[in-house]
Amino acid sequence: MSTILVITASPRGERSVSRALTSSFAQLWARHHPQDTILLRDIGHHPVPHVTEPWIVGAFAPAEAQTAESKAAIAVSDQLLDEFLAADRYVFGVPMYNFNVPSTFKAYIDQIVRGGRTYARGPQGFEGLVKDKKALFITSSGGAFPPGTPMAAYNFQEPYLRAIFGFIGVTDIQFVAADSMNESDDAAKHSREKAESALKELATAW
Repeated sequence: MSTILVITASPRGERSVSRALTSSFAQLWARHHPQDTILLRDIGHHPVPHVTEPWIVGAFAPAEAQTAESKAAIAVSDQLLDEFLAADRYVFGVPMYNFNVPSTFKAYIDQIVRGGRTYARGPQGFEGLVKDKKALFITSSGGAFPPGTPMAAYNFQEPYLRAIFGFIGVTDIQFVAADSMNESDDAAKHSREKAESALKELATAW
């Protein structure tokens, strides 16, 4: 039995491609792996807080400097971290905004990347503490960013996600992208169908 944490970051509803693909994958996974537990968190419709000064106090200040406000702020991070660390696999539905992730997803990342919980710093430098996990990113974008083309330089989303999750120890990462959503109807349809096909395979063999 495994625990799968599924997070959707799009603020859209039915019109969201990343949300639809992520929901479809979760349903396929449940069908093929009925023994697994699937946890759903919708940060697109229910955003987590951004880091604030009370949060920083809660994370870094000594106990005597803590206030009721700082304790409440860091309690949100603790809850998200407990949920994150309890999962065996992660499925993230993330649209591309301005060549990177939405602020809702960046806020989530800032809540779970914490010293002593998901990474440590020792004599050999930084070490990720989130071991033996898998992550699947289901992304969508209006354009396409094929490797080796001039447009590839604008894709800050995938490199960033690989870097930040790798930093905390999650290195078994896969991406399924539905791109070209704002291109021609044929291009958008082809890309979405290709993504759907890849997700069907992953639902049985990931």
